[in-house]
Amino acid sequence: MDAENTPPSSAPSPSAQAPTGLASPVLVLGATSLIGGFMLARLNAQGITPISLSRRPPSDDVCWVDGDLADPNLADELPPVATVFSLSPIWLLPGALPALEARGMTRLVAFSSTSRFTKLESAEPSERAVARSLAESEARVEAFCTEHGVAWTILRPTLIYVEGRDANVSRLAGLIRRFKVLPLSGRGEGLRQPVHADDLAGGAIAAAEAPAARDKAYDLVGGETLTYRVMAERIYAGLGRRPMILALPPWLFRLLLTLAKPFYPGATATMADRMAQDLTFDDAPARRDFGWAPRDFRPRF
Repeated sequence: MDAENTPPSSAPSPSAQAPTGLASPVLVLGATSLIGGFMLARLNAQGITPISLSRRPPSDDVCWVDGDLADPNLADELPPVATVFSLSPIWLLPGALPALEARGMTRLVAFSSTSRFTKLESAEPSERAVARSLAESEARVEAFCTEHGVAWTILRPTLIYVEGRDANVSRLAGLIRRFKVLPLSGRGEGLRQPVHADDLAGGAIAAAEAPAARDKAYDLVGGETLTYRVMAERIYAGLGRRPMILALPPWLFRLLLTLAKPFYPGATATMADRMAQDLTFDDAPARRDFGWAPRDFRPRF
């Protein structure tokens, strides 16, 4: 979160009403995240001035505050804002809430993750720790906002992707480019709901504007539910290649992941088991309350 160091006093008054109903400016935490660029573009297109708080500038033409959510003097760095979008890991948010509330926050939309549920019983201790941290952080955010009269919404995406940038779909695309053949554990029948970061940006803005979304949490999924194998086939199509998928016995796939760990630090044996698991959620409440309507999974690289 480094900056042009635009002084807080130069920011537009929070009383300036944007056409969409959100008061301008709004504060975006973690604007350099996968969702951040799309969020800033959408806000600007709707006539809402976004102020970015991040450790490096998201772009050259964005009002940017050089700050850190862990800074004990954070309130001194912030302009007055009513609406805050938190795209940073949610476990960084609770400690910053007093500073945000002190600068006038009355509406908060924060991203968490469905990993809160899918990794709760993982064989990997680190994944279980992530699930616990997500759940505890959500509870702290809800408790603070309820106590201080801040309307909150928590959004939990499934598998987030941005072509060429994410660590899930784009990592598979990279493996396909490099090796041409993509091995799967078994037949890859576990169900997935990949969701594009641009859709999440639009959903967050819609949720902030919707009275029905106040003081609720939502699971946000992509426009299609498809098997892991079909997801892989769509990635091949997005690369303009014919699918070359090799189904391996789960024990052999786990062995390959173990051997590959020095080259791919994120590889774990649990990835093999997860390919057969259904990681699906219901987005009907989001569709009802703020018009959630994500795109189908048709990536283009």
